[in-house]
Amino acid sequence: MKKVISPSDPRIKAKDRAEPKKKKAIDPHEMKIREVPQTSSALFFQYNTQLGPPYHILIDTNFINFSIKNKLDIIQNMMDCLYAKCIPYITDCVLGELEKLGRKYRVALRIIKDPRFERIACLHKGTYADDCIVQRVTQHKCYIVATNDKDLKRRIRKIPGVPIMYVAEHKFTIERMPDAYGAPKGAI
Repeated sequence: MKKVISPSDPRIKAKDRAEPKKKKAIDPHEMKIREVPQTSSALFFQYNTQLGPPYHILIDTNFINFSIKNKLDIIQNMMDCLYAKCIPYITDCVLGELEKLGRKYRVALRIIKDPRFERIACLHKGTYADDCIVQRVTQHKCYIVATNDKDLKRRIRKIPGVPIMYVAEHKFTIERMPDAYGAPKGAI
């Protein structure tokens, strides 16, 4: 059995020891460089000034399914919630997710193929809609995100200035919307 000798052992000669690491001398007059992500110019404190009628609403797969379960007309209830014209947007990923879900969700597919729903082309690979929505909202803060997915809501809450619409108590509710735009606070 071979013995392991520690560096502090007196049997090791000084010439065999590694040089101790020296700390860099800190210059108090040197400028400190920090990298901070640039905030959007559309934000006035926490409020997003790019939001205004007509509202652009990115819709997630489960929001459509919850609306169907609660027998809610998506466009009409959005207008009732926000008191203004709304333009719903569907990404290719959301459409792909609904197509993957099969025949059970053909009603949802028929609803979103309505010409009033705008289509957004996705440039990434795969059909995972959550990443696509978060990326799009981070780049362009002109959207309201409509979702009932807890994980997606948690991710979007970390992005400042992006309101979230969801289905609660058989009606649409909006969260994090500035008071000035006429949207109801919390529950309607």
